[in-house]
Amino acid sequence: MLLKQILKILLVTSSIWFCVARSATAQKVSSQQIQNESAFAKVLLNSRTIREIPRLGEVKPTITSAQRRVQAPTPETVPTPEVVQVTGVKANPTSKGVEIILQTSIGQQLQVVNRSAGNSFITDIPNAQLRLPSGEAFTFRSDKPLKGVGEITVINLDAKTIRVTVTGEAGLPIVELYDSPNEGLIFSVASVASSAPSQQPPQTPEKPQAGQPQSQQPSQPSAQGDEPIELVVTGEQDGYNVPDASTATKTDTPLRDVPQSIQVIPSQVIQDQQANRLVDAIKNVPGVVQGGVSPRTFSDIFLIRGFNVQDVLKDGLIDRTLFSVGYDPVTVDRVEVLKGPGSVLFGQGSLGGIVNVITKQPLKQPYYFLEGSAGSFNSYRGAIDLSGPVNADKTVLYRLGVAARTTESFVDFYQQQRYDVAPSLTWLLNDRAKLTLAAEYYDAQGPFDFGLPAEGTVLPNPNGKIPRNRYSSEPSINNSDNRVYRAGYNFEYRFNDNWQVRSALQTSFLVLDRTIVYNASLAVDERTLNRGYNKQNFNDDIYNFDTYVVGKFATGSIKHQVVTGLNLSREDTLTTNFNRAIASIDLFNPQYGSQPTGPATSPLNLRIKNDALGLYVQDQITLADNLKVLLGGRFDIASNDYRTLGTVRGDFQQNEAFSPRVGIVYQPIPPISLYASYGKSFLQAAVFSQAQAEPERGTQYEVGIKADLNSRLAATLAFYDLTRTNLPTQDPNNPLLSILVGEQRSRGIEFDISGAILPGWNVIAGYAYTDTKITKDNTFTVGNQLNNVPKNAFNLWTTYEIQQGNYKGLGVGLGFYFAGDRQGDLANTFQLPSYFRTDAAIFYKQDGLRVGLNFKNLFNIDYFESAGSRNRVFYGDPFTLQGTISWEF
Repeated sequence: MLLKQILKILLVTSSIWFCVARSATAQKVSSQQIQNESAFAKVLLNSRTIREIPRLGEVKPTITSAQRRVQAPTPETVPTPEVVQVTGVKANPTSKGVEIILQTSIGQQLQVVNRSAGNSFITDIPNAQLRLPSGEAFTFRSDKPLKGVGEITVINLDAKTIRVTVTGEAGLPIVELYDSPNEGLIFSVASVASSAPSQQPPQTPEKPQAGQPQSQQPSQPSAQGDEPIELVVTGEQDGYNVPDASTATKTDTPLRDVPQSIQVIPSQVIQDQQANRLVDAIKNVPGVVQGGVSPRTFSDIFLIRGFNVQDVLKDGLIDRTLFSVGYDPVTVDRVEVLKGPGSVLFGQGSLGGIVNVITKQPLKQPYYFLEGSAGSFNSYRGAIDLSGPVNADKTVLYRLGVAARTTESFVDFYQQQRYDVAPSLTWLLNDRAKLTLAAEYYDAQGPFDFGLPAEGTVLPNPNGKIPRNRYSSEPSINNSDNRVYRAGYNFEYRFNDNWQVRSALQTSFLVLDRTIVYNASLAVDERTLNRGYNKQNFNDDIYNFDTYVVGKFATGSIKHQVVTGLNLSREDTLTTNFNRAIASIDLFNPQYGSQPTGPATSPLNLRIKNDALGLYVQDQITLADNLKVLLGGRFDIASNDYRTLGTVRGDFQQNEAFSPRVGIVYQPIPPISLYASYGKSFLQAAVFSQAQAEPERGTQYEVGIKADLNSRLAATLAFYDLTRTNLPTQDPNNPLLSILVGEQRSRGIEFDISGAILPGWNVIAGYAYTDTKITKDNTFTVGNQLNNVPKNAFNLWTTYEIQQGNYKGLGVGLGFYFAGDRQGDLANTFQLPSYFRTDAAIFYKQDGLRVGLNFKNLFNIDYFESAGSRNRVFYGDPFTLQGTISWEF
């Protein structure tokens, strides 16, 4: 019956999409009239031009014999829907001023929309982005490049627009636009004091090199005898600020227009910090803390706004295997963290937020990256990232990321190995369609770290303090091998500039074999640790299919951007495990070598299938340029089939849920966004008792302010109230059963800021006040705080790189991390003390070569990351040093 319903929904939805797409394709796109505020700006067309540029309002440029009258672009000159990548910006002095060249990877043509404001000549280039061959965004700025011109900037205005601004000191400068088939789009700039431009085109500059923006200085005076102009040009990456994130809306919407708190960790931050674990990267986000596992284990478990994160996304699709094996930065372009529920677009998930790992994609420009590192505790890592075209037409592109890492630890007998191989292939079928195939093999091997009891670490112990390097397990037994195989596709087709369809499939197959000896309880002498033995085989097959349409249209003066789609997922889990007895250990005088004894107990052989079907729609409504509304809703059908193998025991449940989302953004002035939002989440856990017949539900209220402090620095201040309901708690009439009356609440304030303060000076920082408590429960005391959640937490990471002179490329980094007191368990029987940790880095970059040293816990303080229970408290790492050398070309 469920299958038949699904097929009907698929058929109806496909028919609707086809009709909408056909209707949208038939619409004609009207041209936009541009009004010019001054007659001093001149946009001239040179004989090198290979296309035509729209004229400025009613101002008619001077036409010579070598120039043609400006007309509307012909169909052949309309840009392709694919966003053009501008891979470099280059400045060349000329006899009249300076030429700014926007370099494209394969000579694509760029359309321009011009206007002026005050003393500034502004050109917006739609459907284009500043991106280095590595995929990283950058900006370009030239301060006082010539007399009468104060500044030239080239920035990513938003996710699909480049803005070029030329600002005159006393009046509007003279700007000429050229197209060159070899160089790209050229802006020829002269000051207002310059003489009229020559009718002869300036000499074609030397062919620019792809890669980082750079400056050039003339070595000889010009033919007219003018003195050479010394350019002071700086080209830097966008700092730590990213203008958009797809996780929030599944569209390229600027962050300032999203009515929800979202933060992006770009690859530059990951490289500067050498964050080799996902949890280390997202600790740059306020409100995110380590969950109740060791920071040295495979699993990346963390909390957002006090609640466990149940799902991590990979390129927009839920992939729970990331919890078991983690990630390697060689494959990662950025990490996006959306605060609050994302159920409308992604289905089941945590109320606190979701994490989306965006992977690196194949490039049209050849790109090669090699990296090696070595550090404390015999830590070694090597990585290779290769990309480029496969054929001469650059319609088939590849990317290959390979990494291997091995490390020991300050904990005795601990060592771990990780291996990652991730190939991908993109086929540009035509100017409208693109297909990407991706695969990955990830293998993580090593022991589990179960920490130490609270007595002797955070609490006093009559026997003294337990050494922080003490290993509580068995070196010859405790080991795990976690392997995951991933494969999938991503297909995009654009009907026109306003309508497109996207379809993606992600499959992941996790194989986990582990034998562990774990902490069970501490004896009354507070030195003897009782332990348990467990052997487990775990297979998890995950399938996630998502197809949706993105469309733009208008109803009168109101603009709409609609996302509507269908999501199908299945998780098929098979697990077998059993326990045995094993000897205890003296924590103050350990003797290793024990083996399990006695028969196997508590055998568990389970087969669990979770199926889900979701239909969703979202509309981003622009009522006015400064007033935007977001409306969304999702209907889900989720089922859980729980079976004990070899018996007739089992259970099947199916639930339906509707998840709404409402948000509003008001911008009193362009750099400031005031927003408010409401949303709901749901999560159906695995069925272990009849009590979980209803899924967990969550409700979120949030208001905040977003500010673009400048073109490269942004900040967000958010106030939120979250409530989780339908949590299982002990039945007071039968302690062996559970009932759904549990409720938890989280309220708080968050502030984050990221970007470039000045050229070369980047910062990412945040503060979080998180007030969590149990509001309903039959097991724990109402009013107890949630464990591992500090009320106050602060993070700051900043780097500065010298931009000019003999020490250009030399940089330093400094980080401060503070976490207040935290409860160690839900019963609130003990606390983890606050800590203040300092990290630092020093690096040097020159012509693609980067050498760096990273110092973690610079002052070697004793601190605690988290606690799993009273018997499992986890120390943070002591002082560690890591040296890295990489070459990018």
